[in-house]
Amino acid sequence: MNNSFDKLPLRKELIENLAELNFNQMTPIQEKSLPVVLEGKDIIAQAKTGSGKTAAFGLKILNSIDFSKFHVQSIVLCPTRELAEQVATEMRMLARMIKNVKILTLCGGVSEFHQENSLDHGAHIIVGTPGRVLSLLKKKKLILDRAHTLVLDEADRMLDMGFHEDIMNIVFYIPKKRQTLLFSATFPEEIQSLGSNIQEEAVEVKIDVTHEVSSISQRFYKLESHKDKNNALLRVLGKYKPERLIVFCKTKRITDDVADFLYDSGIEAESIHGDLEQNDRTTVLTKFSNRSLSVLVATDVAARGLDIQELEAVINYDLPDDPEVYIHRIGRTGRAGKNGLAFSFFLDRDESKLERIEEYSKNQCQKEEINELSNTEEYGLLPPMRTMYIGGGKKNKLRPGDILGALTGDAGLEADDVGKISILPILTFVAIKHEKIEKVVETLRNGKIKNKKFKVGIT
Repeated sequence: MNNSFDKLPLRKELIENLAELNFNQMTPIQEKSLPVVLEGKDIIAQAKTGSGKTAAFGLKILNSIDFSKFHVQSIVLCPTRELAEQVATEMRMLARMIKNVKILTLCGGVSEFHQENSLDHGAHIIVGTPGRVLSLLKKKKLILDRAHTLVLDEADRMLDMGFHEDIMNIVFYIPKKRQTLLFSATFPEEIQSLGSNIQEEAVEVKIDVTHEVSSISQRFYKLESHKDKNNALLRVLGKYKPERLIVFCKTKRITDDVADFLYDSGIEAESIHGDLEQNDRTTVLTKFSNRSLSVLVATDVAARGLDIQELEAVINYDLPDDPEVYIHRIGRTGRAGKNGLAFSFFLDRDESKLERIEEYSKNQCQKEEINELSNTEEYGLLPPMRTMYIGGGKKNKLRPGDILGALTGDAGLEADDVGKISILPILTFVAIKHEKIEKVVETLRNGKIKNKKFKVGIT
C-alpha cells in the first residue's frame, strides 16, 4: 500500500524536505487526516503523543500559507509552553526549504513586552498557550482577523487545565469562515461539545487510540493502606532498577511528598504539577529529558503532552479512575520496539478500578505479592548526566555549535561527554557526563563563550 507523502497535493519544497528528513511513509494519523485537511475540511482527531499529529496539521498549515502576505494566517493553541515550543520546533523543521516563513511562539514565562515587539515585525504562524494569546489579543498586539486555520493541540488537556473560556474568547477574534483542526488524546463529552461549538461538519478521525502494550510487563501489588506505598516504591526500584521512570500520583500534594521521600532516600527525583512555576517546570523537564534526573513524579495533567523517549518504567502510585488514562500512562514505556515495565499499587477500595482496566484492555491484571520483593535491596543508580545552565540563550545569539566548541575546546571535553543542549530565549541547559561537570563549570566560569562571559552553574 502506497502511503508516501508524494501522493499528496503538497508544495514541492515540503515534499523535498520530507524526503531529506527521511519521512518516507505517513504514520496512521497522517494517512487518515492529511487528505481530509488538505481538502479544507474541519477534523476532530484522536491521537496519542508521538503519533505524528504535529506533522499532520503542520504540513497542512505550511501548504496553505501565502508567504507574500505578512500577517498571521494560522494559529496553533497548546496547553503548555513546553508543548508549544516542541510544536514550533517541528514546524520550523518541516518549513526548512520554504523561504521567509516566520513562526512565532507566544507563551507565558517569557516577557510579554518582547513578544509584542516580535509581533510588530509580523508573523505567518502563531504557536501559543491560551492565556498569553488571549492577553495579546485583548491588547490588540495580536491580530487574527485574517487567520484561516485554527488548531487545538492536546485539546482535552487544555480543558482539564481550565482553558475552555479562554479558547472560546480566542475563537471570537478569528473569522467564522476558517478551518478548525482539533486533536485530542481522549474523547470525553467536553471535547465533543467543544468541537460542535467551534467546528463545521467536522470529520472524525480515530487512530492510535490505545497504546500497544504487548511489550509492557504489567504487575499489580495489593497494599494494606496508602502509607505502605512508599516502602513498596523502594522495593520495586531496588528490585528492577530502571534508569528512568515516571511515578504517577493523583494529587499535587502527593507528588511533592513522594518526590521528597525519594530524594531523602538518596534517589534523584523531582515532582511536576500544575502549581509549579514555569521556570521550575522547564528546569525539571529538561533535567529529566537529558538524563540528569532518575525519577519524575507527576500528576496526569502535568505529564500530558510530554514526549519522553526511552522510558524504562512507569509506576502507578495511585490508580486512575479511567482505564483509558491507565493505558495512556503505561504506554509511555515499551516504545520503539523496546520492552517496558509498568507497576501499580492498589488498595481494597481500588478493586473496581482493576475490573475496569481488565474490561477495557481485555487482559487479566497480574497480581503479585509486594513481600516477595526484597526490603533491603537499594536502588543506587545515579543519572549518567548532570545539567549545567548558562545565563544566556537565543537572545544572546548562542548556538549549539558555540557551546559545543567551548566545551570541547577550553573545557577539554570529548563530544560524547556532552548530551542534549537546550537553548531557550535567555537561558541554556547542557547535559554533561556526571563525573566531569564540576570541572567544566569551573573552567567556563573563568572563560568565555563566543568571546563573552556568562553566568554558569549546575542545576
